[in-house]
Amino acid sequence: MAVTFRNYSPEPFFTEDYRKVREFLVRINAERITTPRMPWGAWEWAITHGGLDQSKLGRIGLWEDGGKLVAVATYEHKLGEGFLMVDESYAHLKSDAVAYAKKALCDDGNLRLILLDGDYEFARAAMSQGFRPTERKDHALILDIDMLQSYKLPEGYSFISMANDWSWQQYNRVMWRGFGHEGKPPHDDEQMSVRKQMLSSPMINPELVIAVVAPDGNYVSHCGMWYQPDDFYCYVEPVATHPDYRKMGLGKATVLEAVRRCGKLGATQALVGSNQQFYFNIGFYPAHTLTHWELKG
Repeated sequence: MAVTFRNYSPEPFFTEDYRKVREFLVRINAERITTPRMPWGAWEWAITHGGLDQSKLGRIGLWEDGGKLVAVATYEHKLGEGFLMVDESYAHLKSDAVAYAKKALCDDGNLRLILLDGDYEFARAAMSQGFRPTERKDHALILDIDMLQSYKLPEGYSFISMANDWSWQQYNRVMWRGFGHEGKPPHDDEQMSVRKQMLSSPMINPELVIAVVAPDGNYVSHCGMWYQPDDFYCYVEPVATHPDYRKMGLGKATVLEAVRRCGKLGATQALVGSNQQFYFNIGFYPAHTLTHWELKG
């Protein structure tokens, strides 16, 4: 059956197309990581993220073969960035994916594609269509769960998960301060709605969304984790520690506790999109690099 192209449904959140993209990403990463910058967990996080431009969802491109999704061209948050994922059995679509991104994902004529280093079909397609590689890189790291480091919390600190008596205000606080915002976080209805939206994916396992609680009851470190049964890997996203509580081993303990829980469910590796020394120090090692390709006139 011939491959057909169509656009993603413009409706936000958990549509049939959302499910198709997730299942596609699960399938093409089932035996090895082929889309390290956009595994299914990153898709889940992106589709609920408060920074996602929901008005442009119809620009996402989908290629199907007999109803089976075989390629996707999407942005992560806003137009001007392109993530291209193609089932390797349909590698001939890589040139089409680049061409579509060039037409539909630009922001005022600007577009950067984030392409996996060593994917020569994508590199040739991008080069032939006016893109040029830059010095900017994204990185994906791996941790082998059978080599998990030991960790413990300071006295008086404890873990809590979203499956327990989860406080949305405390979650909002640690995310607000952990990602560099100053002062007290807003707890208005709009802000709290966004926070709840970002943990609304039907694929979330509440036991894997954890925080460290300080002796005064405040959440001071947080790790989100994405895992489903039968996957060999789990995906770390996001991680935040309140600046007043850094250098105490709390971030390390939070991430490794979440990874440990995934290991008990069957995961053998953890994946994170980062190049921070923090992750190297707790046992992650470099596994994938991706280059930002920019459209040149």
